Amino acid sequence: MAVMYARVLEVSCGTLLVRERCTDQEVLVRAGRACRFAEGDCVLIVYNGAMTRSIPPQITANRIRRVSGRCCRCRCGGRTCC
Repeated sequence: MAVMYARVLEVSCGTLLVRERCTDQEVLVRAGRACRFAEGDCVLIVYNGAMTRSIPPQITANRIRRVSGRCCRCRCGGRTCC
């Protein structure tokens, strides 16, 4: 399993467009309950590690949860980035 911290950019039925916090890359996330989230939410996404090579890349979420705080924090090569 892989983990991604991201900020929600757009919400559509069944998908979220997010900006991954460590790489600053936009990613399309397929999620059954995407409508529970709002633009600007910081989320923790658990997925199987597979990502398409499309633009933007796409993943399918196993779990997504909102995380508190104004800034997502993640570990990027041993350092904390925001």
